[in-house]
Amino acid sequence: MIAKTDIAKKTAELLLQIKAIKLQPQDPFTWASGWKSPIYCDNRLTLSYPEVRKFLAESLASEITEKYGKPDVIAGVATGAIAMGILVAEAMNLPFVYVRPEAKSHGRKNQIEGQLAENAKVVVIEDLISTGGSSLKAVSALREANATVVGMAALFTYGFSVSVDNFSSANCELFTLSNYETLIEQAASSGYVSNEDIKTLGDWRVAPDQWNK
Repeated sequence: MIAKTDIAKKTAELLLQIKAIKLQPQDPFTWASGWKSPIYCDNRLTLSYPEVRKFLAESLASEITEKYGKPDVIAGVATGAIAMGILVAEAMNLPFVYVRPEAKSHGRKNQIEGQLAENAKVVVIEDLISTGGSSLKAVSALREANATVVGMAALFTYGFSVSVDNFSSANCELFTLSNYETLIEQAASSGYVSNEDIKTLGDWRVAPDQWNK
């Protein structure tokens, strides 16, 4: 089994290599929230690379098994984590459901799509954790459907204090394959960014809502 630190490093390196994570300290991105950011993460790009998606899915499946044993169901958060959730469920030979941000206004008016048995033990898959708000809405929906959410697994987290607080308040355990600190270490050691850019990325991480205003 690959050590957790090695998984974190390899995940970060793969995300950088395929440009799922882009670092542009000199040309910041604007998030939907309005925050300016020197980093942008689009983990859906991993799906276009068979070896990358296989490594990520198998790593998530292995970590889930180690932490929680075998749950009853894998749930993906729509839309970003549906495909990765299916890959993890396939690797674990488990049923899969996905959770919409809100219930449909037509048809069966489902928020949870798929067969979810009463009191099922569920692990939720997410692609990216920023504040954790949308991810925890899925957890709330599953709990309202009388499922037992044993934890959430994600590919990457920025590690903002607000997300740590949100997951703690929701009493939901979270683990991720990689994180912001490991990403910056890999970016520096691989020459993706300069030493000056490393400082910029560190400053942004401390107060992202105030950075570059």
